[in-house]
Amino acid sequence: MTPIRFGTDGWRAIIAKDFTFANLSRVVEGTAKWLHRYYTSPKVMIGYDCRFMAGQLAVAVAQQLAQRDLKVYISPSFAYTPMVSLANLQHQCHLGIVITASHNPPEYLGYKLKASYGGPAPVSILKEIETLIPETPIEIQDKWEDLIKSRQIEIYDMEALYYNYIKTQFDLKKLSQLSYKIGFDAMYGAGQKIFTRLLPHVHPFRCEYNPSFGGINPEPIPKNLGAFAVFMQERGLDVGFVLDGDADRIGMLGAGGKYIDAHHIILLILHYLVHYRKQQGRVIVSLSCASRVGEYAKKMGLPVEITPVGFKYIAERMQTAEDTLLGAEESGGVAIPSHLPERDGTYIALTILQMLLETGKSLDTLFGEIYEVVGPFAVDRLDWHIPEERKVAILTLLQEKPPSTFAGREVLLIDKTDGYKLMLSQGEAIMFRASGTEPILRIYTEAPTLQRARELITEGQELVMRA
Repeated sequence: MTPIRFGTDGWRAIIAKDFTFANLSRVVEGTAKWLHRYYTSPKVMIGYDCRFMAGQLAVAVAQQLAQRDLKVYISPSFAYTPMVSLANLQHQCHLGIVITASHNPPEYLGYKLKASYGGPAPVSILKEIETLIPETPIEIQDKWEDLIKSRQIEIYDMEALYYNYIKTQFDLKKLSQLSYKIGFDAMYGAGQKIFTRLLPHVHPFRCEYNPSFGGINPEPIPKNLGAFAVFMQERGLDVGFVLDGDADRIGMLGAGGKYIDAHHIILLILHYLVHYRKQQGRVIVSLSCASRVGEYAKKMGLPVEITPVGFKYIAERMQTAEDTLLGAEESGGVAIPSHLPERDGTYIALTILQMLLETGKSLDTLFGEIYEVVGPFAVDRLDWHIPEERKVAILTLLQEKPPSTFAGREVLLIDKTDGYKLMLSQGEAIMFRASGTEPILRIYTEAPTLQRARELITEGQELVMRA
């Protein structure tokens, strides 16, 4: 059988090629062994997204765990990742499982693991479960009705739990009275029902069930948001929110469909918490975040920590750093630990609307306040499908013979926390990192202007081809 390896969140693979019922049974068996190793009466919360066969695969997971003497709770319909994390925490389960491939292409599915504290399972747990995965499939009998009758499996409405919880955190009536015309793009993902339920006045887009995601990856980045930008322009909307496939990541468009990158979203939330809410605490961000995020935090007197890419590293650090104010990553994952040590796109969108309501200021004004602290900046990113030998060559070059100058700027520092991030003079940076879930090389840049950020991408490509 094919070896199964966990990536940044768990296991992801192509449906019917490697993500099969047989291989899934192996992963579930490893999970059951781990749970029985540490708990006498293990309990598990299971959710799933809108991908092809996700519901049926989730049922198979539930049956296998129940037949291994675990108590199982499963959603009656698709439930996105933050819902599972919240239910896992509030129902005191020992592990949460989400059948999802997040933002990956439609042909992928995955198996995310959530810890008992309501966030991504730490690396130590993932590695231990991986070692317990058997080499051969486990045969499971179809005893669904018997397991339901014996309450070994219970149907648990995670969306209802989440909805009632959110109503205690935000005044939804007041938010609905905002003068802003708000758009919402679910990208055909698992957030398509709850967001419009919480805010019925929003203008919905791609909020239908479509496992092919309209032929794009359900990832809230510019190349996937052109249609939503046009929708916003046609409707004259002021602000638009976008969720990825399992709704833990957030994207955002301003008036006229102008893209607002994740770095600016992170700074917006941080500015609100620190400047308007007068809160203090540690800021934990992944290496791929713009350096301006850490710069803003330091100027506000806040401690800053940098982690490898992957929200599990941020969530794990949150458990030991109890003073954490905010955790965030470049891909649009933002966590406020007073809510959950978990990315939650819906919660962050509502927090931004709360900020607009409380301050009475426009987004442009709020970003202007941030620029007064760190100066204006722009970012760019390239997800580059290149031959493996080119990928290896550039990473070897950066390890063995790193440049002292790049694109006319002095290389001040190279951070090797995850990949290679070159901190350049004049407030610029470029980072090279091989993806942990897809066969691509990612190049990230940061500069005072978007034109310069794009120039750095071009220079980065040329360096790769010369390596």
